[in-house]
Amino acid sequence: MEKSYFAHLECSACGRAFDPHGVRTTCPDCEQPLLARYDLDALKRSFDPERWRERPATMWRYRELLPVFDEKSIVTLGETQTPLLPLPRLGEALGLRDLWLKDETRLPTGTFKARGLAMAVSKCVELGIKRVAIPSAGNAAEALSAYAARAGLECFVFMPQDAPLANQRVCQAAGARVFLVKGLIGDAGRIVQQGVKTEGWFDVSTFKEPYRLEGKKTMGFELAEQLQWELPDAVVYPTGGGTGLVGFWKAFEELGELGLVGEKRPKMIAVQAEGCAPIVKAFHEGRDEAEPWEGARTIAGGLRVPKPFADRLILRVLRASGGTAVAVSDREILESMKRLARAEGLFASPEGAAPVAALPKLLREGVLKPTERIVLLNSGTLLKHVELLEGSELPVLDPHQSDSLSRSLWEEPS
Repeated sequence: MEKSYFAHLECSACGRAFDPHGVRTTCPDCEQPLLARYDLDALKRSFDPERWRERPATMWRYRELLPVFDEKSIVTLGETQTPLLPLPRLGEALGLRDLWLKDETRLPTGTFKARGLAMAVSKCVELGIKRVAIPSAGNAAEALSAYAARAGLECFVFMPQDAPLANQRVCQAAGARVFLVKGLIGDAGRIVQQGVKTEGWFDVSTFKEPYRLEGKKTMGFELAEQLQWELPDAVVYPTGGGTGLVGFWKAFEELGELGLVGEKRPKMIAVQAEGCAPIVKAFHEGRDEAEPWEGARTIAGGLRVPKPFADRLILRVLRASGGTAVAVSDREILESMKRLARAEGLFASPEGAAPVAALPKLLREGVLKPTERIVLLNSGTLLKHVELLEGSELPVLDPHQSDSLSRSLWEEPS
């Protein structure tokens, strides 16, 4: 295995550096997220990007810029490179000439959460951590349960009471100890924090440890490679905890330091639900951090994060990129789930459909232009959320009664 150039952890607020070999969560001084930093100067002296192309098309091909030192520590379920798909029919309907979708549904457990949890669990194995816990709206818990099972770790999951039944059952099937919590993800997080102190759990909440971000940033590496190292004009991203949005930006910055991409950076656009839009509010009010959102409510559970722990980092990325933040309604999300399926045959979760829902508004406001290359992020599969879709009663045919096969059956309903 090629060596990792992981050099140290750095506080995202005060810049304090920490040993890369110790168990770390957040900065003990600032209580802000820690970021993995690499010896890019040393890597530049010997690096050839063609090495990546020669390796299997998984997220682990970028191992020089990943924090796992020992190949034996890697816990994998086959994290394949996900496709970057053109959206010609949807683009034509919206007047967009160069619209694309990065489809993360092809990953283990059907969502992009697999990237972050594969990396976090691998580091837990490397650091000797045996008991992990997570507060989650559903998909992150499912991914942690799968990777913890793969690694033989004890796993504790805390989800809001209304988390999708599919997530609850799959976590149980993987052997996790699953608990439902009265309240939102922040309430679940408080229980995890208690268990960290009393039960010895390691908290793998969003940005409460440094390594989920490193898994998510591989989306940015893949996107740059798929576009022949020419970054798009905009990335439209569904934003709850914001790990992937920050991860994309971190990947672009690291690739820039290596000279693989030019100075151009895409506008990073955060999409939230109208019923829980703390980043949108903070961005348009010119704030550096978000206020807790009262009465958070949306069908997109992954977007129902009343106060992202990394709010400062998210807002910093939006402003540095010349991007913005926009909110969409649950009705628009539902319509976009159907629209994407009908136009392109792609099945997006409510969170994954939110970027589609945001496009008309972004075009009207002039944030996006018809000629720009725009990449949407589909974070997860619709197949876990079929209960959200309404359908008409389906006809039942008797193949032995030919008179039941009326010509009107084959006609498109008006």
